[in-house]
Amino acid sequence: MQFLYPYVLFLLLLIPLLWVLLGKSKDALKNYFTPELYEKMVAKGGGMSRRNRQALLLASLALGIVALARPVIDNGEIKVKSETTDLVVAFDISRSMFANDVYPNRFSLSQRKFFDLLENLKDTRIAVIGFSSRAFLVAPLTSDYASLRYLVKHMGLDYISLKGTDMMAPLEVTKNLLKNRTKKALLIFTDGGDKKDFSKEIDFAKREGIKVFIYAVGTDKGGVMKIGRDVVRDENGDVVITHLNSAVKSLAEATGGVYKEFSFKSADAKELAEIIKDSLHSGEIKEDVIRDRKELFKIPLMLAIILFLMSFSSLPKWSRV
Repeated sequence: MQFLYPYVLFLLLLIPLLWVLLGKSKDALKNYFTPELYEKMVAKGGGMSRRNRQALLLASLALGIVALARPVIDNGEIKVKSETTDLVVAFDISRSMFANDVYPNRFSLSQRKFFDLLENLKDTRIAVIGFSSRAFLVAPLTSDYASLRYLVKHMGLDYISLKGTDMMAPLEVTKNLLKNRTKKALLIFTDGGDKKDFSKEIDFAKREGIKVFIYAVGTDKGGVMKIGRDVVRDENGDVVITHLNSAVKSLAEATGGVYKEFSFKSADAKELAEIIKDSLHSGEIKEDVIRDRKELFKIPLMLAIILFLMSFSSLPKWSRV
């Protein structure tokens, strides 16, 4: 057995000092009261004596200190093997993603679907980027899903005034983030932008071995773009209507990925997660070394609590018959 925090045990040196001080505090009362009054103040009843209570309380304190020192049985190191998978998620934050043909807008739905996706992606490191005419990193590769939720929920939208959707931008960032991976995957939440020919992006993705998954958010009917309370208008002052660009489907299919149009059902996020996990299954094994320790702190902690409660109880005196 060993202690993870052995320096805490030095606090045990205070116990004898406290025992002496508590004993003296009782005797000091004799200096302030008459013998008759003193006897009434410290009159002994049928319960546990004051000195025994103090002993139990100090024993409880000592056991608490031992628990804080974290006693453990160290069984040495063990090796844990696990398959490692990485995924890059890109959010299109161009102005068209704030169209209202999807409630409340395309970007907000994309955020919600990403949160659903996290519930179904386990043991996967995820990086997040945002892009319009250029890309920026929101979160590097991490398995801290709580941080990813926070960062995506509060994603800075400083670039929403930029026009256009450049699909090459997230591909280039994915290349750099996953440069040491044999299998690379990029999931894009987008309405497809305005481009009809994605041959350049397809060639780049194939050359770099990137599978592109598209989650298309938008409708053929289209919607009005709103930035804050302002409606986006063209040069003539007419309200701009933006539609889903299904041509982006070719980017996903040509690179071995999947094109999926939005749904308000949560089941589609689970389906997409399964498809991505199957695609990322590469057989690459990561080996971690961890300490195999058996924690023992619960034993002194439980005893400390029991003695603490006993010290404030009214247990009868031990007497000899």
